[in-house]
Amino acid sequence: MNDQILRIIKEIRKNIKGKDDIIQKVLCTMLAGGHVLLEDIPGVGKTTLALAISSAMSLEYRRVQFTPDVMPSDVTGFNMYNAQTQSFEYHEGAAICNLLLADEINRTSPKTQSALLELMEEGKVTVDGQIHHVKNPFFVIATQNPYGSAGTQKLPESQMDRFMVRLSMGYPDHGSSVDILRADTTDETVEQVITRDEFLEMQNTVRNIHVDDAVYEMIVNYSEASRQSDNILMGISPRGSKAILRMARAHAFIYNRNYVTVEDVLSILTCTVAHRIVLSTKAKAKNIEVEQVLTELTDQIHVPKI
Repeated sequence: MNDQILRIIKEIRKNIKGKDDIIQKVLCTMLAGGHVLLEDIPGVGKTTLALAISSAMSLEYRRVQFTPDVMPSDVTGFNMYNAQTQSFEYHEGAAICNLLLADEINRTSPKTQSALLELMEEGKVTVDGQIHHVKNPFFVIATQNPYGSAGTQKLPESQMDRFMVRLSMGYPDHGSSVDILRADTTDETVEQVITRDEFLEMQNTVRNIHVDDAVYEMIVNYSEASRQSDNILMGISPRGSKAILRMARAHAFIYNRNYVTVEDVLSILTCTVAHRIVLSTKAKAKNIEVEQVLTELTDQIHVPKI
């Protein structure tokens, strides 16, 4: 594994026990320039994970607790008239940072949710016709509780598609639960191990990792198969295909390779495309799960040997 990534993971482990796979996938997403949706019950460490990542990587971190009264301007910023200068001045919103934690994103209004779309896709916000760029690098980690719909606003497919991956941390195993309790009596601080500039260099390396033509074909075949399946109403879009490619490149980087393998693609498939799939009525009637459909698609397509 890449030495820099190992150092980051080692620091995050101080606060997050037994979730190395989730940590790796979040780092993969960040290296690929994407955003993360953490869908899980309260209290399993979603906020702690985001804070530990920001500390280990020297990222400017901001957190917004999304409630029904949060306005779009709280996220994007707003212009305020200054009587002394007789001009309007821009006041930054929470999004002008490196790492934005959008906590319980499904509890705010659709209007505020949509305010995230431009900054997630283009890295900028528009306020009163003026463009303001977010800082580089920029990531959104959003959380939502999959249980209990009271007071929530379901994310539309267009916004779900903006998230490169959807992950679930889940409960820790027995040994990790004991470690969590043991760590509660100590005060381990997550130390900075890389700078923002070093991380930007890592991102640039990821973008230049070699991809064989056979891997391109495999990704496209998989996406096309999802659009033709009787069990799927809405398959993988071209944006979804790009997400698979970028995540596979980042996965190869983490494991210290300068080329993408089939295993890199298969390792990140489910978390990258499951939230983009809309099952057909036929599949829902048979109680078929998205993960089962994705496994069947993998079995159908030709997997090249590289």
